Amino acid sequence: MTSQEIRQKFLDYFQSKGHLIVPSAPIVLKDDPTLMFSNSGMTQFKDYFLGYKEPKAPRIADTQKCLRVSGKHNDLDDVGRDTYHHTMFEMLGNWSFGDYFKKEAIGFAWELLTEVYKIPKENLYVTIFEGDDKENLERDQDAYNFWKEHIAEDRIINGNKKDNFWEMGESGPCGPCSEIHVDLRSEEEKAKVSGLSLVNNDHPQVVEIWNNVFMEFNRKADGTLEKLPAQHVDTGMGFERLCMALQGKTSNYDTDVFTPLIAKVEGLTGKKYEGILENEKDIAIRVVVDHIRAVAFAIADGQLPSNGGAGYVIRRILRRAISYAYRFLGAKEPFLYQLVAVLKSEMGTYFPEIVKQENLVTEVIKEEEASFLKTIEHGLVRLDVIIKDTLSKGEKVFPGAEVFELYDTYGFPADLSRIIAEEKQLTVDEIGFEEEMQKQKNRSKKSSAQKVYDWEVVAELPENFVGYDKTDNQVKITRYRKVENKDGVFYQIVLNETPFYPEGGGQVGDKGTLENIEGQFEVLETKKENGLVISLIQNLPQNISTEFTAKVDTKDRKNTQANHSVTHLLHEALRTVLGTHVEQKGSFVGPDYLRFDFSHFSKLSEDELSTVEAMVNAKIKENIALQEFRNIPIAEAMEKGAMALFGEKYGDSVRMIQFGSSKELCGGTHVKSTGEIGHFKLVAESSTAAGIRRIEAISGDKANEYFQNLENQLKEISTLLKSKDVVKSIEKLMDENAILKAEVEALKKEKAKGEISNWKNDFVEANGKKLLVKKSSMDAASIKDIVFQLKKEVAGAVVVIISDAGDKPMITVGVSADLENSHNAGNIVKDLAKEIQGGGGGNPGFATAGGKNLAGIENAYQKALAL
Repeated sequence: MTSQEIRQKFLDYFQSKGHLIVPSAPIVLKDDPTLMFSNSGMTQFKDYFLGYKEPKAPRIADTQKCLRVSGKHNDLDDVGRDTYHHTMFEMLGNWSFGDYFKKEAIGFAWELLTEVYKIPKENLYVTIFEGDDKENLERDQDAYNFWKEHIAEDRIINGNKKDNFWEMGESGPCGPCSEIHVDLRSEEEKAKVSGLSLVNNDHPQVVEIWNNVFMEFNRKADGTLEKLPAQHVDTGMGFERLCMALQGKTSNYDTDVFTPLIAKVEGLTGKKYEGILENEKDIAIRVVVDHIRAVAFAIADGQLPSNGGAGYVIRRILRRAISYAYRFLGAKEPFLYQLVAVLKSEMGTYFPEIVKQENLVTEVIKEEEASFLKTIEHGLVRLDVIIKDTLSKGEKVFPGAEVFELYDTYGFPADLSRIIAEEKQLTVDEIGFEEEMQKQKNRSKKSSAQKVYDWEVVAELPENFVGYDKTDNQVKITRYRKVENKDGVFYQIVLNETPFYPEGGGQVGDKGTLENIEGQFEVLETKKENGLVISLIQNLPQNISTEFTAKVDTKDRKNTQANHSVTHLLHEALRTVLGTHVEQKGSFVGPDYLRFDFSHFSKLSEDELSTVEAMVNAKIKENIALQEFRNIPIAEAMEKGAMALFGEKYGDSVRMIQFGSSKELCGGTHVKSTGEIGHFKLVAESSTAAGIRRIEAISGDKANEYFQNLENQLKEISTLLKSKDVVKSIEKLMDENAILKAEVEALKKEKAKGEISNWKNDFVEANGKKLLVKKSSMDAASIKDIVFQLKKEVAGAVVVIISDAGDKPMITVGVSADLENSHNAGNIVKDLAKEIQGGGGGNPGFATAGGKNLAGIENAYQKALAL
């Protein structure tokens, strides 16, 4: 049975049991402050469990892309070193929202595994929750009784809270769970040791394949448990492990989920995969084929590699794969990007985003590979310098702080530093490295630490957003909670009819005020969490139950929505000028400026930028009225020609924004007509990643300020030049400057000739060799000319010039050709540069070094005299 057949049988089975089959949600989360990635199948259904939203159906099934590389659920370090851990994995799941519970869930699981998939019953074991006295939780007797109907009692195992009470994180939905384990060992091995003793003991062939979670509690911020409004079922079956079991393999990597990728890696690297657990080559291949899935699907779902947040995690995974390939597969050139086509072929039917975004994913990975391989090469040079310095001091321990600096500052893999240091008979100061790593973690933890208390309900009222139609409104606070972080104590509040727009879709959240007879309370920000529009205030009103007037900062809202509307016009203009391959890949919309990222593989020309800007301004001048379609079926919006944006997750009902021929699905605020935007001005165009361009622009009030500033600058220039024709006056100044510059260069050369003549007499001779050490304030180019001339004219010479031109210390060393075998200018300059806190290099005949410490010039001078 192929992996694709296994996946389809699962979906078909649950469809036959009345489940709605839904597509996987994006692997990257955008509106959940507690998670960066979907780390389980239930993530996209969390609002249903908490009662914030109504589910599409009481029974749902799907296959969900999951990523476990950060936070509580982090499998990254295990990947490649065993047969069954992965960064990205598929979670096959069936869900009941207040419909069936333990009896039916257990029955479905048993029937599918034993009747449909034909797994021998004697190979299966199940676990149930044994209870927990500290939590005052009883043994899950119901699950035990239902399992007895299907499996022998001696195969039902009690499990502790760690293994059999599932929790998504520090807080949130949770409940007892029942795991199903399969014993994949040979009959001989089973006869020697019972599988019963190997369950949940990290045996590679006795593994959990399915977990049935019975959601009935919510873990509050204070650690206590409360009953959920209704009982739910949340199950998750590891697709890769299931394939291992059904295809008779002992490793996930031997299934056809991974073998096509492994075959491609073998072809690209010339390395044969043998499936040996401890073999570094095989570990590297497992790392590569695992990590490429995580990276490719994260990019396809809208998360580009970057230096912060979720983007940093993706970059870290990719760099781990590149590092393993570089060290153990001999991959010195980019090649991982060529695996994307295999993913498309194998997984595109069920995950169409990899088909649609294939070109983007491929180019981004290729560019990231090339960049990191350069980083590795540069790191090797830096590493070589540190190793030589360590050995020259007679030391045998490589400083841990240096390993950390290479890792933290340059992105150079720490384990690669270890390998190379050991090759030079050096041991790494592991304690020092771990201390530096812990300091970084502590800094990061301190900066992001936040304590969030439980919600306090004030009034049981509907909670709605009315900000599309109102910027002020009479409201009541329905709930609040206390928040403590490094900036102090704050309060998050939810209003029954809030006019404050929550941050989302690239648009910043509204600020404003909340007013009553007590006074005015500043709204610092507004965000969305689990379907709730949450505003942040610093002080909680004494009379929390009274009515308030909520007022949005209308100036910021006006400028923000102008920038948002103009991004729609910009998107359309870019597609018209550059082609329909252009798609939005990210945006930021605030009151002061907008930023728009889009797919395009080359820098825009000045003509293209001018054309785009002119097209947008033409649409603004047309004063096109906004057409807003709220809560229409997504199919209807797509029929109308709406564009769905990269990496966004849409529900069954959507909002479409139309300005003439521009039609987009969008939840942001917008102008009533394009004339309100005023004017659009492009201010920058750049690259953010391979195949991704970025435009930064302004509109509205900021565009007016921009042109006003230009006019003021022009007036100042005109006054300084005492001319109304500033262009002509500047051209005249440039001509005069060119003449003066040529005269200065001629004078410099004359001065240099004089110095050469004088300095020839200042060489100090010893043992048939000549040394010249001089201080100077001449510029670098003049000094270089002098040194090369002296090298040429004086045999057996070493020349050292130490300059302070422009208040920047610089050392230049020259060695005449007849001494290059015994005296190396590069080594001399590196040694002297330590005195000025600098570095540099060159070749045996000529080298330079710049530095930071002017005060060190005298020490460098004295050191040079001792040569």
